[in-house]
Amino acid sequence: MTWSPDLVAIAPFAAAVLTAAAVLLVDLVLPGGRRAALATALIGLAITAVLTVVTGTTPTSAFGGAYSVDALSTFLDLLFVAIIALTLVFAPDYLEPRDLPIAEFAIVLIFAMSGAMLLAASTDLLLLFLGLELMVLPGYMLAGFHKSDGYSTEGAIKYFLLGSFSSAIFLFGLAFVFGLTGTTRVAEVAERLAAIAAGSAALSPGLAMGLAFMTAGVAFKIAAVPFHYWTPDAYQGSPTPVTGYLSVGPKVGAFALILRLFVEALPDLRAEWLPVIVVLAALTMTLGNLVALTQTNVKRMLAYSSIAHTGYMLVGLAAFAAGRIEGLEGLLYYGAAYSFMNLGAFAVVAALQKRAGVTSNLDTFAGLGRREPLLGVLMTLFLLSLTGIPPLAGFFAKAYVILAAVQAGGWVAFLAVLTVLNAAAAAFYYLRVVVYMFMRDPASEAPPLAHGRLLWSGLAAATVGTIMFGLLPNFPIPLLDAIQQAARAIGPS
Repeated sequence: MTWSPDLVAIAPFAAAVLTAAAVLLVDLVLPGGRRAALATALIGLAITAVLTVVTGTTPTSAFGGAYSVDALSTFLDLLFVAIIALTLVFAPDYLEPRDLPIAEFAIVLIFAMSGAMLLAASTDLLLLFLGLELMVLPGYMLAGFHKSDGYSTEGAIKYFLLGSFSSAIFLFGLAFVFGLTGTTRVAEVAERLAAIAAGSAALSPGLAMGLAFMTAGVAFKIAAVPFHYWTPDAYQGSPTPVTGYLSVGPKVGAFALILRLFVEALPDLRAEWLPVIVVLAALTMTLGNLVALTQTNVKRMLAYSSIAHTGYMLVGLAAFAAGRIEGLEGLLYYGAAYSFMNLGAFAVVAALQKRAGVTSNLDTFAGLGRREPLLGVLMTLFLLSLTGIPPLAGFFAKAYVILAAVQAGGWVAFLAVLTVLNAAAAAFYYLRVVVYMFMRDPASEAPPLAHGRLLWSGLAAATVGTIMFGLLPNFPIPLLDAIQQAARAIGPS
């Protein structure tokens, strides 16, 4: 039997969808069988990762070029699988005491991953939009997963309403681009815009408006200022494992959309969109850090911190727009490093909230270094990495984008200086949590909780990623080599 090349190309995406279906069937056959559902999900994710590696060895395209398997899609797909797997192993300790269904959680989460995978491989504007919606719609459901919690419902409604508006704006811009270029294929759009950049055609007001609408829609998805208002309420209200996923999964997926849109479709208009990215990066990192300084709720603080990290990643995009391929490499590295250290931080918050009724206020962390020293040490490690302390992954993530910005020069070099200043300001609110953990007396004398093996294994994986990505980024996984190949697959210097 001969397999169609199209089916081979979409094998990882199909495996993700089948994994979600398999978890659903297991839950139907064994209702309430949480371990069976979780095991099915993790096995399916492992198979998806293997198929991603196998299909990624030979770059190919499917469905007439609308779906592309290249080094970028392979790298991003593996990162998506890692994010979902870590979220799943962190979740039971939080969900089970609240009697929230793990099978449904896994199904919705994996469907969101399938949307992100479709997004990473799409080379057609319509397919990009479909992938984007398949990724964000499950996020709305996950934000309101704790239905009896008013904060969760409020955050989900805000996320849904603002997300729907932003999707409509993006689709409106897509319609403009399609109508005025006559195509939705990314490569063909790039050809039309190359003619405009060469001066043989004029950039019409309608096309400029379409590109502006698409930029605004994408800026919302990555929570860039001033499109960030949904983030704090959605993060604070969502169940903590969901908050961890929302802080990295949709963000990395939206940056995949940005790479396909700006880097592949608009490379010849880099001079036009560079000022927009510079302004967005400066506003996003600065406002995110300034507001985070005032927060006393750790989840809300990490929400504003997530906004600031979006600004740092945009610095890498700006460096690429200024002609440095290293900026693209720094952006991809930042996405991988940030995923592990931020998921680890949220996992510690979720572990502390295993006992129902425990909040994520700073007082909850008081005395953690004495009550549960291992959790305190791990939280300190993740916070130091988020701050950018060497030799952890967060330091090298910032270093790569800063160096690329310095090499780019001009206004992008100004972003490098602003990044350093913002990182110094961020140290205050990150280290404040460490002070509470090791230098404050606990608010109550509640005995330490017993945490499951899955949580500890997930924390071990996040810790290894946070340390090894900094110290030995090419061992045992050739991370830097994969990032260089991914960057050059779509953004040749």
